[in-house]
Amino acid sequence: MIANRLLSCLMALLLLGCSRSTDTCTLPKEIEEIAMDIQITRLEKVFFEQVTSDGILTGLERYPAFAEKYLLEGEFEDRSAFVEEIVTLHNDPGMQELYREVLIHYPGLEDLENMFEDAFKSIKYFFPEFEPPIIYTYVSGFTNDIYLTKDMLVISLDYFLPNDHRFQPVELPQYISRRYTKEHLVPTVITAISSWFNKTDLKDNTLLAEMIFYGKSYHFTKQVMPCTPDEFIIGYTSEDIIACYSNEEMIYAHFIENELFYETNPFEIRKYTGEAPFTDEISLDAPGRIGRWMGWNIVDDYRENNAIGLPELMKQDNAREIFRLSGYRPR
Repeated sequence: MIANRLLSCLMALLLLGCSRSTDTCTLPKEIEEIAMDIQITRLEKVFFEQVTSDGILTGLERYPAFAEKYLLEGEFEDRSAFVEEIVTLHNDPGMQELYREVLIHYPGLEDLENMFEDAFKSIKYFFPEFEPPIIYTYVSGFTNDIYLTKDMLVISLDYFLPNDHRFQPVELPQYISRRYTKEHLVPTVITAISSWFNKTDLKDNTLLAEMIFYGKSYHFTKQVMPCTPDEFIIGYTSEDIIACYSNEEMIYAHFIENELFYETNPFEIRKYTGEAPFTDEISLDAPGRIGRWMGWNIVDDYRENNAIGLPELMKQDNAREIFRLSGYRPR
């Protein structure tokens, strides 16, 4: 097992945030040498700089997949009505101001390009069949934060303005919106991509199965982004993570005493893996989604104690076997 995890977590917090230990924060040579050039196309500039019918039409013709899949052109009667809708929306003073704010906070995207490139190289190394999607950014007016398919990734940068910015997605509670930061952006996308490789037994509807699914997702992200502090992967604060490790024995005891691992009631499962400001069944101080956090610990121990590679881990769909062979116990 990972020894002295709480102590190392406290020490890491002083430096770059609470993180699981990794052998290195740099890419191994065999991963670094993988040929890959990630460039992000800024479609907010395409569709907000020339907000005229001709300008918008040119953009739609140049990026037809974006128009069809993200902007949902097919839901309009004809292209002219579609163009005029976009012209009206993008000429709105509030949308124009939001666009200008995005340019202030994201004058360039080189750092995001580098992070995606490193993460995609790692995924390609472990899963040679992986082909990175084309990446676009946009300003959606808080209608769609991230759109991801095997071929295309669209990031709405207005969602990822600083937490203290005057523009905020009003429909999101604070405990969720605090995860919409630049630091969370790439780990969030990589965690979503992990589902492409995360095999599960669809007949297993237990809480444990859901915990292991999320645990494998977070483990995947940490593997391909080893320098990323845990809080940017799971979306907790550093204080939340410290508190979880400090009370890990009590959390585990709650699951054992209430026979939760094999619970199948969706309502009960949601209490431990669903979005919530806290897990009040345990404590008002326990962060929400505590089952996902414990699932991550179980998966970490399973892989460490069984000496298997990342592809083998992601193919393993037997949650009970993972739990049994993990040897997991509170630190």
